[in-house]
Amino acid sequence: MSIQNPRTKFSFTAVLLLASATAFAQSAMQQQAPSTPTPQTPSQASAPTANADAGGPPPMPNYADQAFVETMLKNNDAQIQMSQLAQQKASSGDVKDFSQRMIEIHTQLNQQLAPLAKQLDVSQNQKPSKEQKKEIAQLEQLSGPDFDSAYLQAMAREQSHSLKQFKSGESAQNPSIQKAAKIDEPVLDQHYQILQKIAQTHNVTLDAKE
Repeated sequence: MSIQNPRTKFSFTAVLLLASATAFAQSAMQQQAPSTPTPQTPSQASAPTANADAGGPPPMPNYADQAFVETMLKNNDAQIQMSQLAQQKASSGDVKDFSQRMIEIHTQLNQQLAPLAKQLDVSQNQKPSKEQKKEIAQLEQLSGPDFDSAYLQAMAREQSHSLKQFKSGESAQNPSIQKAAKIDEPVLDQHYQILQKIAQTHNVTLDAKE
């Protein structure tokens, strides 16, 4: 039940996320715009590490830690489903490119969360919440520019929520969650900034970031 090499797994995820964000930023943000800050790499992040030498049985799962993992699995799945729809329905190339990145990134995040979910006794088969399912159903009814606008708005809400969750994860009891939150939050924030640039290009107004 114990997670193996959580530092390595989450560091690997952060590297993939950062690589994807940087590559996409170069192709999707060609218009003149202020440059976005470069997120820290895992080697620069000063995240706490687990005490591998501590004896005795592992601590009982903490409810807040379980809720964090469950929520992130749901958020990832919701963004994957929304982005899969964008691959079919979006009319703009930059929106389709962004949605493909989101599918890759959030699929990878779910894969990397799987061992931690197992350790915390959280089901890995998490589906979008009732509200997220409603948003997905609304997107299914749209196409073309209307879909593009609604997709960008929906993804902005989801990414803002994910960022809020990662901020709360920095105070988690589990060291692996603490490290993931510290390393991955700036990378997710960069994706949010890319989304904002695309929305500006399409004259789409996004809800204020929480």
